[in-house]
Amino acid sequence: MDESARVLWVSAHPEPLSLNGSIRRTGIAAVTAQSHTVDEVDLYAMGWDPVLRREQFESDDAVLPTRFDATGEVRRAFTMGRLPGDVATEQDRLRSADALVLQFPLWWYGMPAILKGWFDRVFTSGFAFGTDPRTGMRLRFENGPFSGRPALVIVTAGDRPGALTPRGISGDPIDLLFGLLHGTLAYTGFSPLPPLIVPSADFLTEADWPQVETCVHERLSGLFTDAPLRARPQFTGDYTDDWVLKNDVAPEQTGFAAHWL
Repeated sequence: MDESARVLWVSAHPEPLSLNGSIRRTGIAAVTAQSHTVDEVDLYAMGWDPVLRREQFESDDAVLPTRFDATGEVRRAFTMGRLPGDVATEQDRLRSADALVLQFPLWWYGMPAILKGWFDRVFTSGFAFGTDPRTGMRLRFENGPFSGRPALVIVTAGDRPGALTPRGISGDPIDLLFGLLHGTLAYTGFSPLPPLIVPSADFLTEADWPQVETCVHERLSGLFTDAPLRARPQFTGDYTDDWVLKNDVAPEQTGFAAHWL
């Protein structure tokens, strides 16, 4: 992308002076140096509330039934413009973004709870997925609201490099992060890039930092040009009506890999 773009950078680490803090600062500087604008969301610094609660949707004008239908009430609040202010702000940021960067440490083989809660509360039905009320089109994967926008995931991990390989004890990072890369980003239309993994995070020294910094800069230089991971389209023939791959589609493959092209 030659012209200036807007990049939403969402980070989740409690310590600004950590390795993650250094990656965030050098990464944002690298994006800015490309004449792009960075909209930064530091979830810990902003005190983000990751928990979806019933009372967030109750008011004098909105009395909920005894049973809280989380999906239904969130969708209704979105449709009526009654989402909590913090959620509406994050959705506005996503609408304005040309690309998304997610940066976090790998905790128990997943993202920190505060980032998971950002997705839980912000990626609401009607906004990040759902059905187009005018056309009836299902808005996910190739029809997702964020179609065509790249997303880069940057993860620090305590494991040594070999552990994060297909035969390593922690597995291939693309498999390890399948729920995020495929089930969240690709599902909502983003074009996820291969993730950047920084291994041995607890054992890196200052002497290792230049190599990490170079890797971060290289990946960010290709944010708009690198080839993304390509999820199989859901609605153009690869899947049955039960969302199972048809027998003649990648018959030699099973597991997560079968759902990428």
